[in-house]
Amino acid sequence: MIDLSGTALTKLSVHYVGNKGLGQEIVVSKKPQDLHDRDKAIIKDSFLSKFQEKPELFSFHHLTSLDYNEVYNYCLDALAETKDFHKKSASIAKHLHEATTHPKIKPGELYVCYFENSSVNGAFVDAIGIFKTETRTNFFDLNIEDSEIRGELKEGIDLGKFDKACLVFPTNAEKGFDVLIHDSNRGEEAVFWRETFLSVMPQANEYFQTNQFLNLTKQFIAKQIPQEFDMEKADQIDLLNKSVEYFRSNESFNKKDFEKTVFEDGGLIKSFRQFGESYSEANDFELPERFDISTPAVKKQARIFKSVLKLDKNFHIYIHGDRDLIEKGYDAAVGKHYYKIYFEEEA
Repeated sequence: MIDLSGTALTKLSVHYVGNKGLGQEIVVSKKPQDLHDRDKAIIKDSFLSKFQEKPELFSFHHLTSLDYNEVYNYCLDALAETKDFHKKSASIAKHLHEATTHPKIKPGELYVCYFENSSVNGAFVDAIGIFKTETRTNFFDLNIEDSEIRGELKEGIDLGKFDKACLVFPTNAEKGFDVLIHDSNRGEEAVFWRETFLSVMPQANEYFQTNQFLNLTKQFIAKQIPQEFDMEKADQIDLLNKSVEYFRSNESFNKKDFEKTVFEDGGLIKSFRQFGESYSEANDFELPERFDISTPAVKKQARIFKSVLKLDKNFHIYIHGDRDLIEKGYDAAVGKHYYKIYFEEEA
């Protein structure tokens, strides 16, 4: 449980990091920013706003040893000896510059922050924040002088719209810290920040397990079932709804109980188990037979579970409940399929 409501920004260093692969420079500031308390509070609120609902935890890792993960060690040193904070922030900027070789990665400002009084599982700890802005915006600066309003168009940075970020907490240090990440980009840019620069992996906690098992189930129903079974689209959607409902109505997960409740049919269950083995092998992890269910993970996955039955370009039917209330048929007279829907009243 992470609570950032009482967190305070106490140190801030800013550097500029270009794309080394494109021959762009890095500008390392000589000293940290000297800010008023009011400015620190505004910057803190802007930077932490994206992390209020980030339940997925990551940890730094390295195939050989954490001793070789640069960001992990710079954060470890900065948290242990705060007087070297600016020096370590410069090292983080230089590491980012060395890692920035892909042509799609944009240059931008790197903000390295020292936060105090973050609550992690009831304990107050310090934290390191790393934020990168890559997009500038135009704004109109207005000043009132001698009853005249004078405006000037300027270019600046909206601190509430940073592109990439991470928060590093000193808890769970021996296993690579507890880390929250944010990335507004997708695809190669997201892989760069998470894997190339930070080198973090999701923690195998209840959020990860719930998220992965729901994703596995969604892929099985959407991809594998149509290849093996003659099942109508409405029945596939019904399985998706049953899957989400199982996770919503239970506090803990039991694989055998889930299979019996959702799939019922022995052939489906056998196919699901085989698909699960292939999924785990392809993603290099093994999901347990039992685990506590994470409500935030269920909410996230429920938003992307498609319960829409698309009929040509004319109709979309959203199926949220009882499968027995929708019936498929074929009208030979007009040569078209149809669905019959039973309901009590219009909303």
